[in-house]
Amino acid sequence: MSAKPRLGLIGYGAFGKLTAQHLAAHFDVRAFDPAMTGDDGFATRVDLAGAAGCPVVILAVPVGVLEHTLVEIAPMLSAGALVIDVGSVKVKPAEAMQRLLPDHVRIVGTHPLFGPQSARDGLTGLRIAVCEVRGARDARRTAAWCRLRLGLKVFNVTPEDHDREAATVQGLTHLIAKVLLNMEPLPTRMTTASFERVMQGVDMVRHDSPAVYQAIERDNPFAARVRERFFALFDQARGELDG
Repeated sequence: MSAKPRLGLIGYGAFGKLTAQHLAAHFDVRAFDPAMTGDDGFATRVDLAGAAGCPVVILAVPVGVLEHTLVEIAPMLSAGALVIDVGSVKVKPAEAMQRLLPDHVRIVGTHPLFGPQSARDGLTGLRIAVCEVRGARDARRTAAWCRLRLGLKVFNVTPEDHDREAATVQGLTHLIAKVLLNMEPLPTRMTTASFERVMQGVDMVRHDSPAVYQAIERDNPFAARVRERFFALFDQARGELDG
């Protein structure tokens, strides 16, 4: 039986651990994170060069430190390596990877539209966006692998189309959740089904790191426009009530 191919995972926070958990059956996962203390059954702890030197490299770092990470790993990447990011926004990471990574590597942008909370029962049927960054063939192959091996529902989109839709889908969800979390404690006794559905959505993002919220609201070039429209309509509704 042949050995599993090596996969370097840079970043081992909540989503990095989830990634390792589901890819360990298919790859020999080598993970790097300064906060990682040891092997955990899904990934082997290595230094940055050990992760960046693998044939497949997944970047699971916050968007805010992506460029610094790219500069660090650029000289460590193997010729022909496939580099994949999993950030919540796509325009900014795609541009940075094109600009900072050497020409001898392949690049695909992805955004798994789920997290540890929504994936607690498995990945089958969950969604992932796949963006061509450097080569349509690699994007198609990545999409097919995610669909066939992980059971994900795949959307092939451009980075611009991704961010334009995510500005509403994610931007408003996280914005509303942030407000509701700041209003806690909220009623838990006489609740309606609709209120409980809203709170289920809040609970799905409750434990997201501040870096995720920052990326969704600040690093998406379309998010500010969506927020302004939302606030304008909110002010309109408040005016109608006050009137």
